[in-house]
Amino acid sequence: MSDWPKWLPIRHDLRELSPYGAPQLDVPTRLNTNENPYSLNESLVTDISESVRAIAKDLNRYPDRDALALRAALADYLQSSSGVAISSQKTWAANGSNEVIQQILQAFGGHEHAAIGFTPSYSMHALIARTTGTNWIDGHRDSDFTLNAASAISQIKDSRPQIIFITSPNNPTGTSVSIETKRAILETASELGALVVVDEAYAEFARTRTDSALHLLGEFPNVLVTRTMSKAFAMAGTRLGYLVAEPAVIDALMIVRLPYHLSAVTQTVALAALRHAGELLETIEAIKVQRDRITAELTRMGFNPIPSDANFVLFGPFTDSKVAWKALLEHGVLIRDVGLPGFLRVTAGTATETTAFLEAIEEIRQETR
Repeated sequence: MSDWPKWLPIRHDLRELSPYGAPQLDVPTRLNTNENPYSLNESLVTDISESVRAIAKDLNRYPDRDALALRAALADYLQSSSGVAISSQKTWAANGSNEVIQQILQAFGGHEHAAIGFTPSYSMHALIARTTGTNWIDGHRDSDFTLNAASAISQIKDSRPQIIFITSPNNPTGTSVSIETKRAILETASELGALVVVDEAYAEFARTRTDSALHLLGEFPNVLVTRTMSKAFAMAGTRLGYLVAEPAVIDALMIVRLPYHLSAVTQTVALAALRHAGELLETIEAIKVQRDRITAELTRMGFNPIPSDANFVLFGPFTDSKVAWKALLEHGVLIRDVGLPGFLRVTAGTATETTAFLEAIEEIRQETR
């Protein structure tokens, strides 16, 4: 935005930026923000209601500043799901993984430091870097949206950043980075004294769970793994993101975090969700079935869907992706124009939602063929 009022002393480096956000439109089929399409089950809703009611009388007091019980529960979940030994001292939680990323850049970024990410990728990495005064370096992926070790290492050595972002599975492409590539990048980062932030917001949907950077924690003290409860846990409205890293990293984040940043209600709801993790995560396989169905059907129609390890599919090509996006919206289906020319991204929904999307895109294809 460039037409700020003259009386407003907004920072010069923010004048041309726009706020992050996807359209929030009331349409029959919303498949644009990678939400888990399944509502919470009644047993969890009851647990949340009773748990919040139990703490309600104490909301006149500040919450646990360090979220100790929640961090211990997150460590237990990660250890049981990955097989990696993780202590609560190595976990951290905040209001969504975006706040975790913001705290990382506040602690380790700033005007004297630089961060690199390999685009196209999650646009908030660059936006948060810029809003924290961190120099942003726009790295690149291969033409098929994958990231190979040689290319990444070359770019890192050329730019010598303090923070390196790897998004795996990547948003908006759905592609994953192999654990071998992550290891090679971490080795280079160690030589340069840099941190590697591996954004695993969609890790639970990956086809190969052993590619998680959690398996590299014992080898590299400079690896930071961020995750969220918004996607696989179907808790987007809770706003709970978390981090696994060395205790020294957590200590640094405590310096920049706002006092009592995580409310008692948020901590209570997240703890209830973790108690029901098994039930919540049962939806993952159903979502993966729809993701793979989307890929197969789009391929049959003549599109080029990118193989995905997330709960969405990037596909094209379109002569004009904005026209295609509008056409789908007119059919009552909202998906995401991620700003990547010739491509659109669709979230894997329920079987009914997926059918609505596939029928709409097939009808549009027939009309414009």
